Amino acid sequence: MALLGRIALIAMTTLIVIAVAPVIDLIDRGIDTRRPPGRVEAFVARRLRHVAIPWKARRSTNPEPSNPEVLRDAMEHFADHCASCHGNDGKGQTEIGGNLYPKAPDMTRPETQRLSDGELFFIIKNGVRFTGMPAWGSDTAEDDRASWQLVRFIRRLPHLTSEDLEAMSRMNPISPGEMKERKETEQFLEGAEEKPPAPEKHIHKQ
Repeated sequence: MALLGRIALIAMTTLIVIAVAPVIDLIDRGIDTRRPPGRVEAFVARRLRHVAIPWKARRSTNPEPSNPEVLRDAMEHFADHCASCHGNDGKGQTEIGGNLYPKAPDMTRPETQRLSDGELFFIIKNGVRFTGMPAWGSDTAEDDRASWQLVRFIRRLPHLTSEDLEAMSRMNPISPGEMKERKETEQFLEGAEEKPPAPEKHIHKQ
C-alpha cells in the first residue's frame, strides 16, 4: 500500500511539473515566438494532439492507392496548396513555415512519418488548434479523396528526387510580383523594350 502511495505521489508530481513547466517558460519569455518550443512544451503539445484525434480516426486506413496517377495529383495539390509553408520537399524551410509558432515541421522526419495514415488525414482535414495548420477542404467525398492522396504523398517526401522537386517548382503558385517580373522578362526578350527610332524632322525652308 505504501508503495502504491509513493507511485501515485511520483505520478502526481510528474503531472504537475509537466503542467507548470510551460507556464513558467511563458512567464520567462513572454509571447516571444522566435525561440522554438522547449522539450516539455513540445512533448505536451504532441500528447494533446494525439489525444485530440479520435481513436477511430487514428485507425482509419487509406482508401487511395499508391500509384503514379494518385501521386501525381497529390504532388500537384501539395505544390499548389501546401508548399508555401512546408516547402516542396516537406522540410518547412520557407519564410512562412519558419516564422510560425511552432515552426512548420520537417515532415520527412520520424515524428511525422510515424503517425498513422488516419492521424495524417485527420490533421490535414481538421487542422491543429493553436498552430498555423488550418483545416483544408469541406466535408465532401471529393475533398476527403484529395486529403487521402496527400497522405500518400507525405509518405513519399523522404524519397523525392531532384526531378520531382524541379517538377513541383513549376507547379507552385505565382505571386503577383513574380508574375510581373516574368512578364517584364518576356517583354525584354521579345524586344518590346527597344524604343522605335524617332521620326525624322523635316525642316521647311521659306
